Amino acid sequence: MKNRIKLFYFFMKFFLFIFLVSITLKSCAQDSSSKSKVGINEEVSIAYFASGCFWCVEAIFESVSGVEEVISGYAGGIIKNPTYSQVSSGQTKHAEAVKIYYNPSIVSYSTLVEVFFNSHNPFTLNRQGPDIGTQYRSIAFYNNHNEKRIIHLKIDQIFKSKKDSVTTELVPFKVFYAAENYHQDFKKKHPNNSYVKAVSLPRLNAFKKKMPNVLKVE
Repeated sequence: MKNRIKLFYFFMKFFLFIFLVSITLKSCAQDSSSKSKVGINEEVSIAYFASGCFWCVEAIFESVSGVEEVISGYAGGIIKNPTYSQVSSGQTKHAEAVKIYYNPSIVSYSTLVEVFFNSHNPFTLNRQGPDIGTQYRSIAFYNNHNEKRIIHLKIDQIFKSKKDSVTTELVPFKVFYAAENYHQDFKKKHPNNSYVKAVSLPRLNAFKKKMPNVLKVE
């Protein structure tokens, strides 16, 4: 009888040990996956924007001091886990978008909004440069009331200055889907790509001339 009790407690302790180890490993995996591409500190904040081809937008925001990583993806639509071909069809209502990890002690959300509006044309509906379609529309996603207020004030300022209607959608953030791996860091990995040379690079350089004070030191 005593041997059975000892055996019972042994297995109880063994299974408890296995359970605790599995929980620990799972937690570590979640932490590493959420920061695997970023390698950032606990003070990071996240912002979301869409303003045309994400190859261009990713490169622009990655040039900004305080931005730690930018992920290309899809947002603003109705289809779960969309593919590039689905979004390109214009039937998913998603736009090519970027997820921006930034350090608010270095760059403010307000500055990111300035970068957003100074790096694309907010007056063209469903178009950015040579790219045409709803997937290239201008969207500023907000996570809270303060972000909404900042974006709204900037849109009002632009309208009063330019006397033209801003087509940028002001939308509460819901979900972001990362694009396929080959889209990530596209400009950096493919500097000789014809689209990069003809569109992405000129757009990046135009932005740098407008806001040289926010750029990373190269």
